[in-house]
Amino acid sequence: MQLFYNQNITETATSFVFDKEESKHMIKVLRKKEGDILYVTNGFGYLFTTEITIASDNKCTVKINSFEKQEKSKFHLHLAVAPTKMNERYEWFLEKATEIGIQEITPIICEHSERKVIKTDRFQKILESAMKQSLHYYLPKLNEPIAYKDFIKKEFNGQKFIAHCEETDKKSLKNELEVCEDVTILIGPEGDFSVKEIQQAIESSFIPVSLGNTRLRTETAAIVACHSVVIKNE
Repeated sequence: MQLFYNQNITETATSFVFDKEESKHMIKVLRKKEGDILYVTNGFGYLFTTEITIASDNKCTVKINSFEKQEKSKFHLHLAVAPTKMNERYEWFLEKATEIGIQEITPIICEHSERKVIKTDRFQKILESAMKQSLHYYLPKLNEPIAYKDFIKKEFNGQKFIAHCEETDKKSLKNELEVCEDVTILIGPEGDFSVKEIQQAIESSFIPVSLGNTRLRTETAAIVACHSVVIKNE
């Protein structure tokens, strides 16, 4: 099934008109025509079965034949991950985490972060593409970048963890995870969290955890954490 995405389509609509860019892609590139069936999600859990009624490359119009809503996950996984020095590594994480089943992502700027300026427009497009490719109907929420010290002051539901590389007393993430619990996990930059940041997290009730016996890159650690939570809840 080929899945399309448009956040503006709603369950109360009987028809929908795609914008010029989407219409051109559907009609000129994909060669869709009147009568063709399109499957569309709005990223809020809905899957719409639609039929093209006007195959215009300026405003492709569809009628909505039916829709269904996917049940939400029984847990909410929020990963706060420091930006990587090379943008493509962070983009890889975003793509794979979306495929696996993450709900929320926040880029956090840490003391050792080498990249402190983030443009989220491209990140958003990667999430949308990965959602369509993996046939998810919920688009992960991408928050604006925030300073680490400000992030940990926020209120979070459920379990809270910080994964770091310091040789201190840490628990195993996979052993600490509970089923059907919301989870927030902090993943640091290439230079890891500073000792001060780790202490700040502990004072904010984050539990220090290990993701295994090897030292992982930022993006790999984030994927391991994401996968651990999803597998625990299967």
